[in-house]
Amino acid sequence: MEMSREKLCASKADGSSDSAYHCLACHDDEEWGSMSRGRAKSRSLSASPALGSTKEFRRTRSLHGPCPVTTFGPKACMLQNPKTIMHIQDPASQRLTWNKPPKSVLVIKKIRDASLLQPFKELCVYLTEENNMIVYVEKKVLEDPAIANDENFGPVKKKFCTFREDYDDISNQIDFIICLGGDGTLLYASSLFQGSVPPVMAFHLGSLGFLTPFNFENFQSQVTQVIEGNAALVLRSRLKVKVVKEHREKTTVQNGIEENGVVSANLEKEVGKQIMQYEVLNEVVVDRGPSSYLSNVDVFLDGHLITTVQGDGVIVSTPTGSTAYAAAAGASMIHPNVPAIMITPICPHSLSFRPIVVPAGVELKIMLSPDARNTAWVSFDGRKRQEICHGDRS
Repeated sequence: MEMSREKLCASKADGSSDSAYHCLACHDDEEWGSMSRGRAKSRSLSASPALGSTKEFRRTRSLHGPCPVTTFGPKACMLQNPKTIMHIQDPASQRLTWNKPPKSVLVIKKIRDASLLQPFKELCVYLTEENNMIVYVEKKVLEDPAIANDENFGPVKKKFCTFREDYDDISNQIDFIICLGGDGTLLYASSLFQGSVPPVMAFHLGSLGFLTPFNFENFQSQVTQVIEGNAALVLRSRLKVKVVKEHREKTTVQNGIEENGVVSANLEKEVGKQIMQYEVLNEVVVDRGPSSYLSNVDVFLDGHLITTVQGDGVIVSTPTGSTAYAAAAGASMIHPNVPAIMITPICPHSLSFRPIVVPAGVELKIMLSPDARNTAWVSFDGRKRQEICHGDRS
C-alpha cells in the first residue's frame, strides 16, 4: 500500500499574509512576524531560543523537516541533498488556482434523500444558467420521480451530461466536483476517480460533516469564489491498494485421477495471479467476515514482518480515515497534512499490539497467517468486500 497526495478538498479559509519568514537553523538573521486571524503566541518549531531570553517568538509560516546544515557533534553532519529535505507547507497558505477557467462540474447528490431535491435544483440552475457550466449528473439521480416529473426543471435537465458508475469514464472531463450530502457522499465521489481527483467542494447536507465545511445558505458566493480560484485547499492523501489473488480454477477429475493418470489430491489448479487495484480515502479493513474464528493475519512493513494480528481484524487508514473507523477502534486522530499511515487492530487478542503510525512512503503487505483457521475479508472505504484466502495478499 502506498500513499499518494492529491488535490481532493477545497475548504473555506481567510486570506493569509505573504510575509517572509526564515528558519533560524538555516539563516543567521532573525526575521519574525505576527500571525493573522488571532492565533496564540507560540515558539517556532524550527528554532529554539537561548535560555533566559525574553524575546517573544511566533510560529513560522511553514514547518521544516531536517535542515541541510544540521550538525551532530563537532564533526558529523547530514548529507546536503535537497531532494531529501522534507518541507511541509503551512495549511493556511494552500490556495486553489486554475491553469484554465473551469468549464465542467460534477454534481454528486445523496440518493433517496428528499431534503436535497430543492438544493440540488437551485445549484444546477445557478451553474447552468448563470455560470454557463457543463453539469455532469449521475443517471440514477435523474431517475428520481420528484426530478423526472418536475416540468419546471425540464429545460435545465436537458442540458445535463449523464453517466453511470463503472460504465462511463469521466476522469478527464471534470474540472471540479460539488457534493451535496455528508461524508459518505464525498467518499463516493472520491471512489469515482481512481487516478487524479479534481478539487471537491462539499456542502454539509448529511448526517456526518467532518469533511464537508461549506454551508448551503450562501452557496452562490462560495461557488463563485471556487470558480474564480479564490479558495483554500486541504490536501488529502489516499491509499493505493493492490489485492493479489492466486487465481485458481476447478479441474475435471474422475475418481481423483486426472486425464494423464496422475492422482489429484487437490481439485483446484493454480493458473496465475489476479491483481486488483483501488484508491481509498478513508481506510482498508481486513476482518474475519462471517466466520466465528478470530482472524489471523501477518503484517509486513517494507518486506519485514512486524506483527501478527489475531483478533477481529486490522484497519489501515489515512489521516483522513483516522477520525472514522480507526478512532472508533481506539486510534488517535491525525491531521490531514501529516504524511502518515495508521495501523489499528480491531479487538486484538494480544494486549501488546496497539495502534501504530508509520511513514506515508512505506509499503505494507497483509496476508493470511499460515496458522489461520479461516479466510479473511477486505473492504475499501466500506465498499467492494472481497475474500482473502491463503496465498492472497493486499
